[in-house]
Amino acid sequence: MSTSICLENEFLKVSLHTMGAELQSVVNKASNLEYMWQAEPTVWARHSPVLFPIVGRLKNDTYSYNGKEYTMGQHGFARNKIFRVIAQTLTMVSFQLSEDEETLEIYPFKFSLTLSYILNEQELTLQYEVKNTDSKSIYFSLGAHPGFRLPLFDKELYEDYYLSFNHAETAETYLIDGGLISNQTKAIFTKPNELNLNKDLFLQDALVFKNLRSNALSIRSKNHAHGLSITANNFPFYGIWAQKNADFICLEPWCGIADPVSGQSTIEQKEGINCLARSENFVRMLLFHFF
Repeated sequence: MSTSICLENEFLKVSLHTMGAELQSVVNKASNLEYMWQAEPTVWARHSPVLFPIVGRLKNDTYSYNGKEYTMGQHGFARNKIFRVIAQTLTMVSFQLSEDEETLEIYPFKFSLTLSYILNEQELTLQYEVKNTDSKSIYFSLGAHPGFRLPLFDKELYEDYYLSFNHAETAETYLIDGGLISNQTKAIFTKPNELNLNKDLFLQDALVFKNLRSNALSIRSKNHAHGLSITANNFPFYGIWAQKNADFICLEPWCGIADPVSGQSTIEQKEGINCLARSENFVRMLLFHFF
């Protein structure tokens, strides 16, 4: 049975859920401002799913390993599994997921996936740890998919917001075809450190980047001081997405990427795949700052 978890300090109140170890709410206690998208079921019924053991879509929803073909839906299964709570205090919680009979049917690897959320003043750290508990090497991708309300305030427009990058950017976005990555790109930046937001940006699906220079992105308003930033080190891919005409935006650091339109490979040869030898572990961290 899934349950809710609350973390709290003098600045923020954070709500999470054992289903998918999902971050569901971050409220600024001084202003009562809710930062997270509240999963309107007719628009997008999620808040911040974890993407594991794949990111994006597989071509024909299949992959092969050791001569056998497996079927798996977009973004993998972790977001739909109940995690165990293995540690908890007033300001931190750790969730853990391991293989079971159901996952082994579609993903033939034994693993431990731990998500730890740590609250410190106005910052929330999310640590991902993947451990190989199998007798063979395991292959996986991992990604974040947090959705944030936009606009954050009444009487504002989506177009009143922009993304701020901590390095000058010239990267082009890879166009998506049927959930897969095409070899076509499109220039998106008109300013080196900013991207003005409007809903037309996402009419053809997500913006996908393979070579951003920045490791920190901020959502900022032209009218208010409140906003948020995400710092993500060693995430080589990045998605920025919103449902068509919806009032939210997702900032998505990825260690992995969807299959290309042009072809399909074994899981060992998949672009962006991570490999762990027996007993090895893989750690990545995100730092959310809410202001």
